[in-house]
Amino acid sequence: MAASRNKRNIDLPARVSQQLAARLAGSESLCVGLSGGCDSVVLLHLLSRQPRQGRLSAIHVHHGLSPNADAWADFCAGLCAQLGIPLQIRPVQVDRTAGLGLEAAARQARYQAFSAIEADCLLLAHHRGDQAETLLFNLLRGTGIVGAAGMQGERQVGSYRLLRPLLGASRAEIERYALAHGLSWVDDESNRDLSLSRNYLRHEVLTVASRHFPAAESALAQAAENFAEAGVLLDELAAADWLAVAEQEDARLDALRLLSGARLKNLLRYRLRCLGWRVPVAARIDEFARQLCSAGPDRHPELRLPDGVMRAGRGRLCWLAEK
Repeated sequence: MAASRNKRNIDLPARVSQQLAARLAGSESLCVGLSGGCDSVVLLHLLSRQPRQGRLSAIHVHHGLSPNADAWADFCAGLCAQLGIPLQIRPVQVDRTAGLGLEAAARQARYQAFSAIEADCLLLAHHRGDQAETLLFNLLRGTGIVGAAGMQGERQVGSYRLLRPLLGASRAEIERYALAHGLSWVDDESNRDLSLSRNYLRHEVLTVASRHFPAAESALAQAAENFAEAGVLLDELAAADWLAVAEQEDARLDALRLLSGARLKNLLRYRLRCLGWRVPVAARIDEFARQLCSAGPDRHPELRLPDGVMRAGRGRLCWLAEK
């Protein structure tokens, strides 16, 4: 805990510089996801002042959901011109009919736009408050360890690495930096819409909780780190279990049935993530694991998923991708 406090005592530019030095090679090209809000403006400004060999650029995703969307794109273009940073503006269509909800649909469209960046790393400006909201949101949906770990500070997404160098910073720290450097930013009016789940958690739940628990935000962010560490251990256990049951790309049913129920389900989730498949809700994994352990030799349990099917047969469990 003392080490964590010492990290927070270092000023924001120094902390970001330390993170970049630890995670990046000097020649890697960086692209900042620039919404025009305070957080992403501060991140871009911080990076523009970092000595780097690799190219720095920015991408602005134009969702078209607000009457102010064009003005936000113009603001981002002006800021990047002022800083001498190339900007790509990517218009997207948010699919409101996909049944995802507006927040999730906008996020999906945003990440599809990010996939077109020509950079080694994408940097996003999520901060500690965002992490606390994500943890609460996921817990209220009944998430497992992976969801409870919240957002990762670093992960591979397709052809690029995603980094979140402000994840340990508070919104107050970010705003202090912005004011100290005379930065301007835009305010998205949808951030005040309490019908959106994350806004409700931010303005209603966390605000009230912080009155009674002043360190609520940092405690929740720390909890996410603890869950992330537990997730790493579970993945290491699953990797060892996979070596014990694997036969090429399949798993031997007799070996799977030697695992405890918890280890079997942990292995199934791990295997799906390794394949890049979406992991189903716990109830479906629970039922499939039960069928695997109880099915007779003439039964062939299967679990159909959007990305393919897990199917048992001839003493093996196979993962067959959707064509």
